[in-house]
Amino acid sequence: MIYIRILFVLTSHDKKGDAGDTGFHFAEAAHPWKALTEKGHEVDYVSPKGGKAPIDAFDLDDEINKEFWESEEERLSNTMTPTEVDPEAYAAIHFVGGHGTMWDLPNNEELQAVTRRIYEKGGIVAAVCHGPAGLVNVKLTNGNYLVDGKRVNSFTDDEERKVELENVVPFLLETKLKEHGAQFEKADVFEKKVVVDDRLITGQNPMSAYGVGVEIAKLLESVKDVPQGGEQ
Repeated sequence: MIYIRILFVLTSHDKKGDAGDTGFHFAEAAHPWKALTEKGHEVDYVSPKGGKAPIDAFDLDDEINKEFWESEEERLSNTMTPTEVDPEAYAAIHFVGGHGTMWDLPNNEELQAVTRRIYEKGGIVAAVCHGPAGLVNVKLTNGNYLVDGKRVNSFTDDEERKVELENVVPFLLETKLKEHGAQFEKADVFEKKVVVDDRLITGQNPMSAYGVGVEIAKLLESVKDVPQGGEQ
């Protein structure tokens, strides 16, 4: 089987201000990973600092989470740094959520460059929950924000207020996406929602994570000239 490589971006930030520990949301990596690997694709991991990525919402009672942990534990402790990433090797990039993303992804210029290259060479950009924090400041070579004019979804401002962290996070994600030209679409608080606009796929919350993976897999079937990982 020919497989395709997808790059998962994880946060390196492990504190949500003074409100406790955080990291990448475990299911928001595990569930898209399941949707993609069951189609035969390969997932690699990068984080701003590289090495071990901090984990939030670690739950092995979930069968997919358990399978993911048993398969990927070592690799989650040895993520690449952005400078080690060759964007030419990837057909898609997926920004995993978790509150930590709000601190270390928005202004990471190296990850922005990787994202821009993958998108502009015809690849897929995806993100779920707080993962779109990694997209808010990505600009294309024409100077426009990647999200400008695109139908986009993320953890909503209402959801942030519901978890009482609206005054802890550096900014409200829905608001920032709108400020940069996104056409924001959302479901009710904590309801599943996945939005697909051409090669941009975004999901609202943890419940939307598997659906984001499914949509990435579907789109990979139609995207032409994507890098192939090799034989598996």
